[in-house]
Amino acid sequence: MGRIERYLLRLLWPPLTLSLGVVLLALVLERLLRLFDLVAAGGSALGYVLLMVLNLVPYYLGLALPAAFFASIFMVVARLGEDNELDAMLAAGRSIAELTRPFLLLAVILSVFALYLFGYLQPGSRYRYREVMYEALHSGWNARVQENVFADAGRGFVLTSDKVDGTGRILTNVFIRRKVDDIDEVTTSDTGHLVPTADGTRLLLRLGAGRIVRESDDGQIEDIHFASGYANDDFSTVTPPFRARGDSERELTFAELWQAMHAVAPPQPYSELAGEFHGRLVRSLSLPLLPLLAFPLGMAAKRGRRAPGVVIACLMLLFLHHGVQLGESLAETGRFPVIPAVWSPFVLFGALSLWLFRGSLNSPGENPVTRAVAAVENLIGGIHLRRKSKPDTASPGAGS
Repeated sequence: MGRIERYLLRLLWPPLTLSLGVVLLALVLERLLRLFDLVAAGGSALGYVLLMVLNLVPYYLGLALPAAFFASIFMVVARLGEDNELDAMLAAGRSIAELTRPFLLLAVILSVFALYLFGYLQPGSRYRYREVMYEALHSGWNARVQENVFADAGRGFVLTSDKVDGTGRILTNVFIRRKVDDIDEVTTSDTGHLVPTADGTRLLLRLGAGRIVRESDDGQIEDIHFASGYANDDFSTVTPPFRARGDSERELTFAELWQAMHAVAPPQPYSELAGEFHGRLVRSLSLPLLPLLAFPLGMAAKRGRRAPGVVIACLMLLFLHHGVQLGESLAETGRFPVIPAVWSPFVLFGALSLWLFRGSLNSPGENPVTRAVAAVENLIGGIHLRRKSKPDTASPGAGS
């Protein structure tokens, strides 16, 4: 790597770091407010919010990295053009392809990192985020009930009460929902009292007059009235353990997805596993295409074409992101083959980027986008000039 290549990379690091920081901060702050509301409503400690935010960083980093990398290259090339440094490099015999090479090298390195990010960091952090959220929601159950707050007491029991005394144990207008084996059972009672068992480790919910509505095994609705009773054998004050990792294909690593795809009995449908696997590959391999898009648009910024270039780039990045998401959805539902559905947006994005890059090789600062914008501006300007130059015709009889 020569002196110019090292110089270009030194210029790239400050805007890349700044762009990543700004985008990550904006994304995290938006989720942070919702997490505070969720934890505060459940009465959990605020420390859970910090843990959940830390586990969200790999996910948001995957969203921010392509946009920040493109923006940093665009800003560096535009700055070189404004300071005439780009013209000096081209006059010294450097070609546009040679100047793009260090950005492509860095893009390949970032692509390898993205493979690790999407394939291993994100699945683990996604599971840990859900695990921390589960603990935060269940830590609010401390064997006491708050008024008009749903408390998860474990084993499928959720209860709430309209009125609770100061101890949190004597309830009025109790509502209980129990879900076991996909069958819902709803219990209501005028009064309730949480009483400890003999050993003091568990609780019993003693109910007054109430009603139970549930679905029987034959599909009939049972409506049972009772004068008094217990809602359950007992309630535990200890949070039950969270489920094992792998319930969703998004929690599986690259290696686990590959093994599951080729297993005799896949844990999830093959289309869902393959859609997730190829979607991660497309997002990782799209980074080397960004310098081919950012460099010609950045060179055109010197000639007053910055705004159209930014708009076109944003539209193309959004097309790639949402196109891959749509392809994954079509593949997971089985409506379309996996490889064409997921890889078509990548191929189209790559073809457009290469077309723009090749269009700027012979005429630096010019590309198909700038030529199209210039043609539209000339057309509008010509219409405006023709209207101004059109002579005013005098009305008949004027001056008579």
